[in-house]
Amino acid sequence: MSVRELEAFLVREFPQAFGPGKPHHVVSVGRKIATVRLDADDSHLRPGGTISGPAMMTLADVAVYVALLGQIGPVGLAVTTNLSINFLRKPMPGPLFADARLIKLGKRLAVGDVGLRGPGSDDLVAHCVATYSIPDRPAA
Repeated sequence: MSVRELEAFLVREFPQAFGPGKPHHVVSVGRKIATVRLDADDSHLRPGGTISGPAMMTLADVAVYVALLGQIGPVGLAVTTNLSINFLRKPMPGPLFADARLIKLGKRLAVGDVGLRGPGSDDLVAHCVATYSIPDRPAA
């Protein structure tokens, strides 16, 4: 799926997170990779002025989902079965990027890892590994 196709699917299926005025945006998608941006606003901050853990976990989860859909197409019922995240440093308020790659893409399971970083930086603020269950799909 292209960035445009993914955005259209996500706006339709997840209007709470994608679409005009919403915080998540697909930046790029390629072979087993994707980058998703969170435009973190005050609702994503925790005391101390940093982006909250739940907001970062959501971004990481969405990024793996986008990388997966980029490979298998619009399978809305692909679901997270496991997600583990390590918070490495405080992210500054503002945009946050999640660079996801699929490290295993099987018939029923996919495993991806994600690095979260601020704009213009390669320094990770968090690292995540997620597993997705892929439902049976009709034969093409």
